[in-house]
Amino acid sequence: MRPAALLLRQGGLVAFPTESWYGLAADPFDPEALERLFAVKQRGKDKPLPTIISSCDQLALLAQEVPPASRVLMERFWPGPLTLVFPARSHLPPLLTAGTGTVAVRCSSHPVAIELAKAFGGPITATSANISGRPPQDTAQGVADCLGAEVDMILDGGRTAGVCATTMVSCLEGTLSCIRRGQIPFADVKKVVEETERLQGKTNTLDEPEERV
Repeated sequence: MRPAALLLRQGGLVAFPTESWYGLAADPFDPEALERLFAVKQRGKDKPLPTIISSCDQLALLAQEVPPASRVLMERFWPGPLTLVFPARSHLPPLLTAGTGTVAVRCSSHPVAIELAKAFGGPITATSANISGRPPQDTAQGVADCLGAEVDMILDGGRTAGVCATTMVSCLEGTLSCIRRGQIPFADVKKVVEETERLQGKTNTLDEPEERV
């Protein structure tokens, strides 16, 4: 992990396994590293990048605030395949947020992903390790075949689940929205929030998936 973390600090790209497919890590605070990541993936810069943290202590580096419903979901589903959208801190590179004013974060349940973020000492990007528009990869060899020498290091964690992406939801402005369906059914996410709101004597607005990401 130390060589991988050093590469990230030097602006490198490191592929690593997650709960779904292999991800591509870069320093989310390094604009040049993000430029390189977009070029390698051939990804449109109008698309924000998801991130992974190793613990909730790292969340403050990315999120301006944590909505109450998001905190409930963090307690229930983190670590795990649930990505939450937060108001972004103003200092984050525009390439990371794509000018949305928000940032997508999850605390991964995959041990390699957690250890990489821990060794790096901060959040890492977690976009899929593939060319945009092409199938995601569930093996280290698949990443090597797809991206080749464009990646500085591949952490081989074996074959990943490769079933579907993480579930992505937003709790901004008191509205719970499903942005992307994934491993955790949105019905389960709604149930947790509804039960909490019921206990607190509050109501919340629950929206169906928008599939914006």
